[in-house]
Amino acid sequence: MSLKNKGGHGETVIAEGVKVEGNFTSDGNVVIDGAVSGSVAASGDVTIGERAMIDADLSANNAVISGEVKGSVRVEERLELTSSARVKGDVEARTILMAPGCRLNGKVTMPDGALAMEMQEHAPEPVE
Repeated sequence: MSLKNKGGHGETVIAEGVKVEGNFTSDGNVVIDGAVSGSVAASGDVTIGERAMIDADLSANNAVISGEVKGSVRVEERLELTSSARVKGDVEARTILMAPGCRLNGKVTMPDGALAMEMQEHAPEPVE
């Protein structure tokens, strides 16, 4: 099965309790709170909720992962792994933010000039 969102400006939501199998592509943003197996490709941003279970390769412009992903993750710009994120697979992104408590098991690749940042709960105090 192949699903496509050609709107380009809308947001596609895969709600909790919904399961998508096959190749999912979107020209816009995607929010996943359900289950997906196969592949997910979005030209916009992908947000994966805490209860989401993804058994798929994922590609997007930016991504925030709070749930479970089993598969490769390729993000053009910024990847954020929240404290509840569980990723089993290789990751590629220009900027990676990892919250304390997240789990990542796989190879991390960042292009030249990329940034790796550790998320902090509180902004650091300015140094005088």
